[in-house]
Amino acid sequence: MTSQSLRIAVVGTGNVSTGNYLPILRDEKDVVLGVCDRNAERAQEAAKTFGGEYLASLEAVAKWKPTSVIVTTNETVRFEVVMELLRLGVKRIFCEKPLVAKNGQANVTEEDFHNAKKMLETAKQKGCLVAMNFNYRSFDQTLAAKRIAEERNFGKLIQAAGQVHFACWSHCIDLIHHFGGEVEELSAVTGLIDRHGQGGILAPDVAASFRLAGGAVGTILGTAGMGWQHPLFELIFTFENGRVHMRDIDGDLEVLDTAKRTQERYSMVRDASRWDHYGASFRKAIPAYLESIRKNTEPPVSGLDGLRELQVEAALKRSIAEKRTVIVQKELPLL
Repeated sequence: MTSQSLRIAVVGTGNVSTGNYLPILRDEKDVVLGVCDRNAERAQEAAKTFGGEYLASLEAVAKWKPTSVIVTTNETVRFEVVMELLRLGVKRIFCEKPLVAKNGQANVTEEDFHNAKKMLETAKQKGCLVAMNFNYRSFDQTLAAKRIAEERNFGKLIQAAGQVHFACWSHCIDLIHHFGGEVEELSAVTGLIDRHGQGGILAPDVAASFRLAGGAVGTILGTAGMGWQHPLFELIFTFENGRVHMRDIDGDLEVLDTAKRTQERYSMVRDASRWDHYGASFRKAIPAYLESIRKNTEPPVSGLDGLRELQVEAALKRSIAEKRTVIVQKELPLL
């Protein structure tokens, strides 16, 4: 360990942590690892496997003087964990998505939005910089779509459309923000089937229409009913001079270029699975966050980005409950 080492504590040692965070952090030469979980046996095993120091509690995490704490706990307990870390004086926190979801990612409530807002307000008061991992921004097709739209001068976004499995829901709401800016106005309905789904995700279908800050309009359909073997999301962004269509974690990217009069298709390599591509996105997102710490710059994805995603989910719930259009930025203001 050197004076320039990054002391990174990971709180939570579930599958996402041991499969995608700890292996990457272990391989960063200037990172010193600490590992914490309320399941002591699991945390000790993870510390042993990945060469980290076992930290028995959040108090132990704070006393360890981390450069940053990466919180990969279940989203149902993340609010309590982060608030305790803030109370203990931690100065950088990095959260998995969604930022807060007491009842799970498929059943976000308005309370989650208000709790996340309280969390970020507390962080600001205590001088803590909160960051998020929306790693779908790091998919090859997302990076290519963003680059092509900018380099070819596709112009203003005019429409956005999505069909999304709830497993990808918060990521795809973030991608709509990433390509088109904040949601200004939103109207939503829910399906008549009370709840359906599989793989532990049960929720009613949702359909929403919205208007973005830049003037674009869009729709998004959310479901837990589609099979895991189907594309988990499709997003279409239509600009003044072109269109990009992204399909699933490992799907093709279609580009329509008005000026060139071309229809192009960019395919991922076929010798890798959907989950290989998923893992590869972490290998871009996590080092990018570490680099922001080294350079003392703003993180690639901020806590505010996480709050924006929850803002949309809160607006969805309000619109459904009250059967009306929600003026999002007025009714559910950010910080």
